[in-house]
Amino acid sequence: MSTTSTPKQIDTVGIIGAGAIGQAMAKRLVAAGVDVILSNSRGPETLAPVVDALGPRSRAGTRQEAAKADIVFVSVNWSRLEGALDGIDWHGRILIDANNPVLLPGYRLAELGGRNSSQVLSELAPGARVVKGFNTLLASVLASDPAQAGGRRVVFLSGDDGEAKTVVAGLAERLGFATIDLGSLEVGGALQQFPGGPLPALNLVKLG
Repeated sequence: MSTTSTPKQIDTVGIIGAGAIGQAMAKRLVAAGVDVILSNSRGPETLAPVVDALGPRSRAGTRQEAAKADIVFVSVNWSRLEGALDGIDWHGRILIDANNPVLLPGYRLAELGGRNSSQVLSELAPGARVVKGFNTLLASVLASDPAQAGGRRVVFLSGDDGEAKTVVAGLAERLGFATIDLGSLEVGGALQQFPGGPLPALNLVKLG
């Protein structure tokens, strides 16, 4: 079912991982008037060209600075996920999991021990209020205007914290997306996961 609640205003989103998905999300956030703190593993100085292109609503920071934002968006190479989350107090923070458990070369599914990737991430970020989302769209699609064909592009959300999902749904709708709530991380996370789930790469538009 679609989530349509309007939560409190989000002023700043921290992004850990400045690859294609992180930059695409930053573009949509800035376009919607949300401030962005962008971080990567190489240091803020390496992101100067990226934040210059995004404009004054964006700035580069450390992982720790990005993690202090109202919402934290994480999208990194799976092999680097543990390091990206390590050393941060995640207790009570809303964490958007936009990761896919892909190992290169060959786009192989990582060994997850019978869990899906969001369940693994939750263990790596204890205390975080994890919401799976924004991982099923290609970066070029995520970066583009979600208003399409008289409707709004769909993003799928799943999570075990209802309030956190409501907040993330409100942010997504502020960016111009429609949202579909897939339920828990156990159920919805599996549907969203690439490789293996049926939803990645689908580009759906909700009309009306």
